[in-house]
Amino acid sequence: MNEPTAESNGRTRLAYILGVPLADDVERQWPQMGEVVRTSRLVGEVEGNFPGLTLAVGRRLRLSEDVIVVEWTCDYGDGRLYRNVSIAELRDGEAVRVTDYWGEPTTTPKWRRPLTDRLDMPADGIWPDGQHLGHH
Repeated sequence: MNEPTAESNGRTRLAYILGVPLADDVERQWPQMGEVVRTSRLVGEVEGNFPGLTLAVGRRLRLSEDVIVVEWTCDYGDGRLYRNVSIAELRDGEAVRVTDYWGEPTTTPKWRRPLTDRLDMPADGIWPDGQHLGHH
């Protein structure tokens, strides 16, 4: 089921993105870098190092009582967009484990163009452009 964008609860950007509060003992994983950050306090401390970051949630899917998947876009303040997917595991309505995947958009290689079609990406859709991002 598709959930509407939630308002920030004032704790972390991640809580805003997920639309649920973080457990105090949350674990946030970044497989691309082989990192994990533990506790909501440290998640907030890491996020505080990116004051120019803007973001927008494109789609939030509640797969079950215990799993949320969110597609979102951010800009760290340099005009480059990153397309992200966060998978949250919940316990008692709070996120206890979150795995984030993200990447900067690139162009399609020439060899692949005859094999693919263009993905419709309206500026205000699931994958918003830089003008549709905000501080959270």
